[in-house]
Amino acid sequence: MQLDRNYWEGRYINEDASWDLGAPSTPLKEFLDQLTDKDLRILTPGGGRSWEAEYAHRIGFRNVFVIDLTDAPFKDLLARCPDFPQDHLITGDFFAHAAAYDVILEQTFFCALDPTLRSAYVARMHQLLKPGGVLVGVLFNEALNTDQPPFGGSQAVYEPLFRKWFDDVSFDPCHNSIAPRAGRELWLRATKVNT
Repeated sequence: MQLDRNYWEGRYINEDASWDLGAPSTPLKEFLDQLTDKDLRILTPGGGRSWEAEYAHRIGFRNVFVIDLTDAPFKDLLARCPDFPQDHLITGDFFAHAAAYDVILEQTFFCALDPTLRSAYVARMHQLLKPGGVLVGVLFNEALNTDQPPFGGSQAVYEPLFRKWFDDVSFDPCHNSIAPRAGRELWLRATKVNT
C-alpha cells in the first residue's frame, strides 16, 4: 500500500477519516491554552482538517501553519474559518518542507506514516524546530495495525527514536485523552536544546 497523495486524497473524498475528531484534541487544546506568546511559529504536520490549527488561530496565534500531502482537507478548514491565512496552508511533502518553528503539534500524523519512516520523521522534526523549540502531541501506546494506518507502538519503541535527536524528551500517560482513546495514548514532549 502506498500512503501517497492519492491515498490520502481518496480517504478525504470518500469521507473515510475515522481519525478526525471533529474538534481540536483536548491534550493539544489545553497545551495551546497555556502559551502566552501569540507570535510563536506553530506547525501542524499532516494536519488534515486542522482542528488544532483552527483553534490556535481563533485564540490569537498569528503564525500557524499546516502541511499536508493533499489540499482536500484544507477546503473544510477554510469553510469553517475563512480568515485563516491561505498562505499558511502548505500542500506538500513534510519531509521536503524547510522552515523553522517554535512549536510543532503532533496529532495522528506519526501513526499515519509507514513505520519505516519514523526515524526520518524524528530527524525532520528536530531540523524544523528552532533551538528551544518543542514538539508536543499524542502517540498511541498500543499495538495497532501492521498493514495500514493507524500504526501503533509503545514508549519502549518510541523512546530510542526520539532520544537519538532530542536530549529533553518525556513520555507520560495522557491524562486528558478523549474518551475512546483514554488509557491508550502517551503525551510526548521533546525540546530541541541543541542545534
